[in-house]
Amino acid sequence: MDNVIKDQRLRDWTIDIITDRMMRNRGSNVIRVNDALIENVNIRSGLVTISYGVLGEFNVLNMQVVTLVIGRDTIIRDQFGQPMLLRDLREGMRVDAVFSVAMTRSIPPQSTAYSITVLNDSMQSSFTEGRVMDVDLVNSFLYTGDPFDIYSQMRFIITDSTNIRDRRGRIIRLRNIRPGDFVRIEHANFMTMSIPPQTTAFDVQVL
Repeated sequence: MDNVIKDQRLRDWTIDIITDRMMRNRGSNVIRVNDALIENVNIRSGLVTISYGVLGEFNVLNMQVVTLVIGRDTIIRDQFGQPMLLRDLREGMRVDAVFSVAMTRSIPPQSTAYSITVLNDSMQSSFTEGRVMDVDLVNSFLYTGDPFDIYSQMRFIITDSTNIRDRRGRIIRLRNIRPGDFVRIEHANFMTMSIPPQTTAFDVQVL
């Protein structure tokens, strides 16, 4: 056990040395943000969109959104310093990020990511009950709410690990869900700032 702890500390120390050296070499050409929210992850394109608050005049918190370009030199790790992959990142995760001040003029702007540290990988869940408004099989989205009231709507991301069950508790597919079905959805606590807000569904139960 002592050897395991020593190896862990050595890995953490090595990663910290590499990260600090990299940041010093880049000088003041970096932006550091804490407690940002992952809004979207595009594994195929290697892009991670985050939002974070910037304190402005009169202590007003202004929300900023930026898309981070993940490259081979980008360091991704968890809160304990363990290496992570891009595919391990999920919408709703809280992260610290370091990225370049140089950004594109797109909306949202894009910037090269130097490091991403996941603050908490064990996301707690909440429950939402509602009427299914639409099912997007192409993008694996499930929408709930009133089709005439966008502020009542929510978009749930259906992943490969999302359990979908019918009224009898039998496992079904997303394509078996129909608009008008009443469902109970267990989902991540965190939601994006988009309209409608988006979050990841863990379990979908038709009632």
